[in-house]
Amino acid sequence: MVKVGIIGVGTVGASVANILKENADVISARAGVDIVAKSGVVKNLSKDRGVDITLTDNVDDILNDDEIEIVVELMGGVEEPFEVVKRALESGKAVVTANKALLAYHRYELQDIAGTKAFEYEASVAGGIPIINALRDGLSANHIESIMGIMNGTCNYMMTKMSDEGVSYDAILKEAQELGYAEADPTFDVGGFDAAHKLLILASIAYGIDAKPEDILIEGIDKVRSEDIAFAKEFGYAIKLLGIAKKDGNEVELRVHACLIKKEEMIAKIDGVMNAISVVGDKVGETLYYGPGAGGDATASAVVANIIDIARSGKSTPMLGFNRPMEGSQLTLKPTANIESKYYLRVNVSDKAGVLAKLTKIFEAHAISIETMLQRPSENSSANLLISTHIARESDIQAMMSELEALDFVNATPVMIRIV
Repeated sequence: MVKVGIIGVGTVGASVANILKENADVISARAGVDIVAKSGVVKNLSKDRGVDITLTDNVDDILNDDEIEIVVELMGGVEEPFEVVKRALESGKAVVTANKALLAYHRYELQDIAGTKAFEYEASVAGGIPIINALRDGLSANHIESIMGIMNGTCNYMMTKMSDEGVSYDAILKEAQELGYAEADPTFDVGGFDAAHKLLILASIAYGIDAKPEDILIEGIDKVRSEDIAFAKEFGYAIKLLGIAKKDGNEVELRVHACLIKKEEMIAKIDGVMNAISVVGDKVGETLYYGPGAGGDATASAVVANIIDIARSGKSTPMLGFNRPMEGSQLTLKPTANIESKYYLRVNVSDKAGVLAKLTKIFEAHAISIETMLQRPSENSSANLLISTHIARESDIQAMMSELEALDFVNATPVMIRIV
């Protein structure tokens, strides 16, 4: 019998305990051994967790319990769980975590600490979608050319409602909060940080890139408005928050931001709270992984799958999937300023003669070629200019945006969305 301790018995932790009990027959058949949740750690012992396991508010009761072989960390946060997981590994216990923030900052340190001890984290990216094992194991014979995905269900739900029903950003954010999809402070989701943590984990497996959130381009959906969605529809695009990892020679670009993506692309068809990740390998081509990216049972399903793997084989695969430096240690992170893309811009200007001519000269001065331009009336004798460009360099776009914002006939900060 394998005994499990759960540190953090919230929504996901309670689901883990209950799945281990309710599906014990199929779990023991697949693992070849009985697996039971022995105890769990919570902050508030007076709150009913809906589980039939011993609860404690002292993490040492699990870390010092010699009967517990597998520790499941579901605390949330970064530094405190890092210390807890470190202690668990150093005491010889296997670890399963769903903590994306922990891994975004400490994955390489934890790989070194774990050594040959099992450390699994399937649930940290895209909830119930088995993307970690697909990338680390199923596609291990491939050079990964790109990863692109919808990795945050809250943003995808909001973008879907704004596009399909014409709901305003502020209204749909309030609805998402009421439904529990977004927190009272939604910045972590709508600002792109949740997706960025997940992208960094996938990029480490695919490319061996040791980057932190502060090192990469991260933007959210908070500036997307109905005018942008109307432009996207008119030209055959959908707007999605995407995490993108792409190899370009010996560099890897990592970025999270809202994107205009052609509607015929599979990723563009993913709506609601669902997640989807496209991975392109040099031998297999494109593979697509789709499913629920959050929720107690979906996330717990991935956690329990990791527990079964460990119980079945005492799995000692390197945590990030490689024993030697990836790509001969040649890959480096591409500077954000050097990223190239097509761009969409929304510029609110005073509706008067000469404005278009002045704007055109500024684009030309920054070597940025306009592909399409629409003018839409706005309030107070102004107009929204909706512009798409040919491929340009990020540094040039940013410099031009700063210059545009300073013009006396530009009435608000210009909005830019990259086109995939």
